[in-house]
Amino acid sequence: MDKFAAIHAFVQVVEANGFAAAARDMGMSRSAVNKLVITLETELGARLLQRSTRKVTPTATGTAFYDRCLGILTDLEEAELAVSRAQAEPVGILRVNAPMTFGTMHLGPVLADFMAQYPGIKVQLTLEDRFIDPLAEGFDLTVRISQPKPSSQLVVHELAKLQCLLCAAPNYLWHHGIPRTVKDVDNHSCLVYGELSGRHEWVLAKANGERRVTISDATMCSNNGEVLRDAAIRGLGIVLLPRFIVQTSIERWKLQEIALDYQPQPLSLWAMYPTNRHLSTKVQLLTAFLQERFGTLFSS
Repeated sequence: MDKFAAIHAFVQVVEANGFAAAARDMGMSRSAVNKLVITLETELGARLLQRSTRKVTPTATGTAFYDRCLGILTDLEEAELAVSRAQAEPVGILRVNAPMTFGTMHLGPVLADFMAQYPGIKVQLTLEDRFIDPLAEGFDLTVRISQPKPSSQLVVHELAKLQCLLCAAPNYLWHHGIPRTVKDVDNHSCLVYGELSGRHEWVLAKANGERRVTISDATMCSNNGEVLRDAAIRGLGIVLLPRFIVQTSIERWKLQEIALDYQPQPLSLWAMYPTNRHLSTKVQLLTAFLQERFGTLFSS
């Protein structure tokens, strides 16, 4: 048995959540991939995958073996890169996940520049606004604006600070008045990021302290900033969003910035990746590239 091929097939099946998808990624038949994994299970004397008609998931033993295999494959990749002088010219695939709006507006163009600088790297970019578990979903690097939960299995880097603005449509403010203080916000319709059933807070601050605005009855909730921006433009209420989402609308007088006695706190842009990717040259290069580009872009 080609043990390396079997290990590689097993890892691909876990990351693709099935044999058919793994076979497509590997350019092999489904039966060939299945045979490799079965042979590996037989040699190990342990079931690595739980198979059903709908999905394939690793067993507890399979999960532990998967984590070890990732480390082995990463070490092997680094050894191959060193031998082929790929430290200067890295090659391979980078699987990246990011929020939809930020990805289309900023990350996509930056990744294009990164690939032009490192033509041996191919990027698979997935854009979605749902919560992502970087450990479970097989991405090499995940970009997020929300604060990541502490984890010993994740390496986290801050890429930049993102300024946030409170704003609303001029027509809305004409009819409902312009709030001047944090307390005034209680009398306005608010559009918030998240779900209607959740608890929502806007964190505002000034030199002598911080205030939290609790929004118990949001007019609209969404997990996409552009949807909230467009709702605000249509006069549905006040919205708190990163400047990069609303800046153009403010310049075109579709939205008006609101200055309260307390100001919105900036958000952090994060890059995170599993600890088993920490030796990957591709991941390190991309992280440094993003820190430089976004640090410069959002500091101005």
